[in-house]
Order: sequence, then structure tokens, then C-alpha cells
Amino acid sequence: MLKESVHRTTKRPRFIELVGSRQLELSRPLVMGILNVTPDSFSDGRPEPISVEQWAEQVFRMEADGADIIDIGGESTRPGAEPVSPEEELRRVIPVIEQVRKHSQVPISIDTYRDQTALAALAAGADIVNDISALRFSAEMAGVVARKRAPVVLMHMLGTPPDMQKNPHYDDCVGEIAAFFEERLDFCGRSGIDESRIILDPGIGFGKRLVDNLDILAGLGELKRFECPLLLGASRKSFIQMLHPGERPPARRIGGSIAAAVAAVLNGADIVRVHDVHETVEALTVLQAIRETR
Repeated sequence: MLKESVHRTTKRPRFIELVGSRQLELSRPLVMGILNVTPDSFSDGRPEPISVEQWAEQVFRMEADGADIIDIGGESTRPGAEPVSPEEELRRVIPVIEQVRKHSQVPISIDTYRDQTALAALAAGADIVNDISALRFSAEMAGVVARKRAPVVLMHMLGTPPDMQKNPHYDDCVGEIAAFFEERLDFCGRSGIDESRIILDPGIGFGKRLVDNLDILAGLGELKRFECPLLLGASRKSFIQMLHPGERPPARRIGGSIAAAVAAVLNGADIVRVHDVHETVEALTVLQAIRETR
């Protein structure tokens, strides 16, 4: 059971304060575009070499398509993925962030659980730290986030990417995720991280069965009690193919991805993390117009 302390009486401002005092308004759902600077992403890995300029062009296309945030990561976290070295992660992501910053001020989140990568990315121009471990895998990550006053995404995951899909089990998936977030918020408070800079992600597909992913999407509103922005990333994930079987690559799971994004927003998500930016922005624009009609 959650402690009474999570039932807060002060409403949080409806914006995310970025590094450098810029703000992201939360007056509408935001779209976070995914850039996996990796050869082995589950969805769009590319074994052939791609230049820094080509990676940056993908960012600019997503920005033109309406992305509010770009999430850049240099290590695949698909089920069964093996970690890369810290040096390789830095080699992949920092030049891309620097190249983007030469031409654009689009908000960037760095998808990493390593403190040294987060620190270098923030120095290169990133605005947000997106940590799949919720500050658990690096003893120094909380200190980096606190010192730099960076917004941070805390994601729920059972285990680690190599083993997270080995027989995950919950008695009450959403309730257990909520208890995890309560503990992480307490940890952040002790570490000097202001809760106004925290974004929560229940971790679709990260140590979750099909029933758990559906439970999260249906019960997302229960996590609004923390009064932190909620991020949800269901784009192209395997649960979509479990529901609609067929021999097709992840890039063709667009319909299911958009359905999940719309459901997430209807149930309280403030940010959706997606591969198909143009299609998702279009869907959410229509949804927002309908919601604002009456």
C-alpha cells in the first residue's frame, strides 16, 4: 500500500523545466521521437555505418514532423541485449548531440543509465536524462542529475535488459509499479533531486508480460497520484504483434503503436515516446481537437 505522503496537496506546474531554464509546456500531449544510434535496435537497427551527419538529419526530420523532444540512445535495451562499453556509448551519442546542437535547439534527452554518459551529454547540449534503471545502475547518476538540475525520467524495469523477460511476474502490476515509484521518489528527495523535475515511465515491455502491458495502458491513470508527468513508450513493441500476429517487421506495427499512444494519452500520459513521429503527431492533433471541442 502506498504511503499517505504521495497524496500531495500542491499541484505541480504544468511544464517541464529544462537545463538552461527553458520550459516544455504540458498543455497538450508531447511526442518524444526515438533515435537509436545503434546497429542492433529491436526496431530499426542498422548494421551498416551511418555518419554523424546522417544521424543528425534523422533528428531534423523528426523535428520537422512535430517531435517535441528527441531521445538519443547509444545502447540497445531490447530483451536479451548485451551492454556496450561506456567508451563505445560515448563515441556513438556525443558527436550526434553536438551536430544537432549546431543547427537546432530541439529538446534532447539522453537515453542512458551511465553517469559519465549523462554528464557528457548534458555538457554537449542534452536537456533531459532518460534512465531505464531509475537511477539504480550507477551510484553517481543521482548526483549528476541533482548537480545539473536536469529533468530525469525514472523508468520501471524488472531485472536488466539481458534477463528482464525471463518469467516476469506481478500480483498487481500497476500497484507494484506505483510502490516502486514511491521508493524512487523518496530516494530522489534524499539525493537532492526536486520532484518537479521528475518524469515517470512505467516501462512497457521492460520485464512485462502481455497482460502486464495491457494493465499498464488501462490503469495508467492510477499513477497520476504522484503528480509527475507520465511518459509511455509502447512504439513498435512486441506486445502489439502478440495481439495482432503476423510475419511483419517491427516497423510495420504502426497501427498498434498509434492505438497505444492514443490510449495512453486518454488515460493520462503527458509524453509518448515513438518511432513514427509524423503519424503519431497527426493522431494526437486530431485527438486534442476533439477533446477541446466541448
